[in-house]
Formats: sequence, structure tokens, C-alpha cells
Amino acid sequence: MTETTPFGIDLELDETVAEGHYSNLAIISHSTSEFIIDFAAVLPGVQKARVKSRIILTPEHAKRLLRSLQENIVRYESNVGKIVIPVPSSPGDTGPKMGQA
Repeated sequence: MTETTPFGIDLELDETVAEGHYSNLAIISHSTSEFIIDFAAVLPGVQKARVKSRIILTPEHAKRLLRSLQENIVRYESNVGKIVIPVPSSPGDTGPKMGQA
């Protein structure tokens, strides 16, 4: 399956990749030359999380991704409503958080 982006680039997206992976945990690390984002899913009562996808970016592209996410969240909230991040109700309620370093 091929899609044309607003930038005029044809993207090829095969069916397996198009299915995607669910993630409720992102681990972000970096060196002087790259940012690494590991996406995983943590299930209740399971102590082990398997990384489903790893994305490696240059610092410049990581910053572009940050800006793009910020712009898209602003658009989402203006159309759908504010995204509320719940505050843990007890010290034991510290489940996975997106963006953990």
C-alpha cells in the first residue's frame, strides 16, 4: 500500500507495518549523536515488558518529532477536548508513564 504525504513523498506501508503495535510505555535514552525511543506494552501483574519497536533519531529529527507531536496535540485538543493526565491516587499507583528516561 502506498500513500502520498503532504510533502509529496510516496510512502510504502505494507500490511504488517500498517497493523502497528500497542504501546503504553516509552523509554527514551540518548547519546551525543542520537536519541533512542523504545516502545513497549506493560500489562497488569506482569513484571516483564517486551520492546515492540525501537526508533533511532538524530537530535535534529528528535526535536522535529517533538514539535510535530506538540502541534498535533494542540490540534487534537482543539477538536476533541483537553487530554487529561490523571494524578496517581496513591503511592502504589505509579503505573507506566510515557516518556520515562
